[in-house]
Amino acid sequence: MNLTSLKKITLTALAGVPAMAFAQTAPYTIQGKIGNYNAPAKVYVEYRDKDKKLVVDSAVLHEGNFKFTGQVGNTPINAYILVNTKGSGMNASEDYHSVYLEPGTINVSTDDKVADAVISGTKTNNDNQKLRLAKKPVNDAYEALEAKRKTATPDQLSALNAEEKKIDDLDAQLSKKFIQENPDSYVSLNALESYAYSADYVDIAPLYNGLSAAIKATEAGKKFGERLPKLKAVALGATAPEFAEADTAGKMVSLSSFRGKYVLIDFWASWCGPCRGENPNVVKAYKAYKDKNFTILGVSLDRQNAKDKWLAAIHQDGLTWNHVSDLKFWDSKVAALYAVRAIPQNFLVDPKGKIIGKNLRGEDLQNKLAEIFGKI
Repeated sequence: MNLTSLKKITLTALAGVPAMAFAQTAPYTIQGKIGNYNAPAKVYVEYRDKDKKLVVDSAVLHEGNFKFTGQVGNTPINAYILVNTKGSGMNASEDYHSVYLEPGTINVSTDDKVADAVISGTKTNNDNQKLRLAKKPVNDAYEALEAKRKTATPDQLSALNAEEKKIDDLDAQLSKKFIQENPDSYVSLNALESYAYSADYVDIAPLYNGLSAAIKATEAGKKFGERLPKLKAVALGATAPEFAEADTAGKMVSLSSFRGKYVLIDFWASWCGPCRGENPNVVKAYKAYKDKNFTILGVSLDRQNAKDKWLAAIHQDGLTWNHVSDLKFWDSKVAALYAVRAIPQNFLVDPKGKIIGKNLRGEDLQNKLAEIFGKI
């Protein structure tokens, strides 16, 4: 799984494992054919149950054929089908595809790779297939971009990040269109999770409000509704929520201590490939405007036992501005306060503390700062 693809599925993976209505269950079947593989080739189904416990089932392929059965509630569960043709375990799988577990028969059809499979037979999987087809140009573009990244020089990364931003914009447009046209689809709720990464509250709220009552009543639908006030609190024009966190030396640093300056609050982590790829562009912006009442406050989502990796990344990438972190990974208090569920992500705050820009990457960051300070 490449880094760009991982970033794109993270939100869906988080949003797609709501608690099920276990009091009322119904049978499901996943059946299909993956090439003409035989033993020791295996196919796996992986998902998390109501207690967020990992559940894994497996089957040996016979001339590519397989079948899984089980019980599921009425709320779809996001799961993954993984294939290991060598039979050396799920963790060594070469291929995967997302699938929604729900009552009914789910059909998987592919000539070879499960990543290319058509998954159909139930409403949510049919809807997901429709969205995947609509987004094929986007996914193809991400794959091509990832191939370019493998051979890119540091000087070329900024241009590639700008290219990624254009693909992100197209992805958001297609998500929005799907949500508007399919308000009674559980897939629309997951698409909204992804869309919310780059959109502002003024665009997010109407899409959520337009979903059917049944979709909003699901566990994931309720949780998204509960996040709307946080998204509103960090909307363009809002006063950036105050926070104080420990810097690399353990000293508490508050956002309000930078009042009177333009501040880019930059959410990132040492383990985040796209973040590290964007860092040269952020460094360029800092060097160009640091003497013009502009600074950066880095907020890391690194892990508790990886402070050394956080510090090493700061040094290696030349990030010579203030950095803070509670080292709680996705449980970061500041990330929760700013409704951050994917990184890299940033917020540009003006001298009065108002948010005037969000998710400014590549040329967008350079252009916004040039608009404020004049071109350097």
